[in-house]
Amino acid sequence: MHSLLYFAANGNRMSEAIIELSHANIYQGNNLILQDVNLSVNRGEFVYLVGKTGTGKSSLLKTLYGELPLREGEGTVAGFNLKTLDWKKVPYLRRNLGVIFQDFQLLTDRNVNNNLKFVLKATGWTDEKMMDEKIGDVLDKVGLKAKGFKMPYELSGGEQQRVDIARALLNSPKVVLADEPTGNLDPETSDEIMNLLFNISKDYGTSVIMASHDYIVVQKFPARMIRTERGKVIDNATISIE
Repeated sequence: MHSLLYFAANGNRMSEAIIELSHANIYQGNNLILQDVNLSVNRGEFVYLVGKTGTGKSSLLKTLYGELPLREGEGTVAGFNLKTLDWKKVPYLRRNLGVIFQDFQLLTDRNVNNNLKFVLKATGWTDEKMMDEKIGDVLDKVGLKAKGFKMPYELSGGEQQRVDIARALLNSPKVVLADEPTGNLDPETSDEIMNLLFNISKDYGTSVIMASHDYIVVQKFPARMIRTERGKVIDNATISIE
């Protein structure tokens, strides 16, 4: 599948599609969840994935990061062909992705620095000095450089979500997939997390796809929206999400 190049909306530069799906059918087991999905996301673009619970948002994200196989149709993510992706290639795909969860999924038996070091070692890093530098860098990006020695239970919910974002940035991903990252946060903290995600997209050219059903957040931080509904993916920047 060719990488799609075309002029950005402002006409000033060429934009490259980092995610492409063409006539893709998304399955959970033998159940067809989403049919004939056609989708293109540019490098550095911020996109909302909206829709009611059970309409396929998580299944789409799981297909993009290789947890669910793409059996029908075509798809590429960060240069990886989803159709030919096998278990040996999945770790290489995921080194180009960052995944942010609603429930943080931090390891409770170790501090923030060691949570991040665990991920680096799991993805092939071996040099202690380089790992420490990278951990300091990502914690600085999310405003937590002084809290690396804190245990997860010593952090607020917003701080734990920032650690989750820092973890997603460890391997300088081309794409961040965020599954309801503000779902457990109060409005003020949600705003902080949204500003952080938008800045990551803008400053580092990282594509962000954020699943959300929080109408207030989506209204306050407008961006392109993709909606899952009745087995389809509808791409419409002005879609209503009542």
